[in-house]
Amino acid sequence: MNYLLIPILLILMGLVAFSLVKGIVAFLKTTKIDLETGESSTATDMQLAQNKAMFARIKYQALAIVVVFVIGIVASSGGN
Repeated sequence: MNYLLIPILLILMGLVAFSLVKGIVAFLKTTKIDLETGESSTATDMQLAQNKAMFARIKYQALAIVVVFVIGIVASSGGN
């Protein structure tokens, strides 16, 4: 069972890192646009992209925690 769960966990960890970087890039672009235009009163496309990327990161982190929990249950029951 762990042979299946460990690669899934690694993939989820990669997706977390990718979503984090994507959100940070969107944040930096949003900040640059706000500084150049002087406006920050409404949500821009970049801010929406930032929110979407950060929500994806939270989703992947939750899934990774579930996989770690399942690995722990399988390990404590003595199965591989």
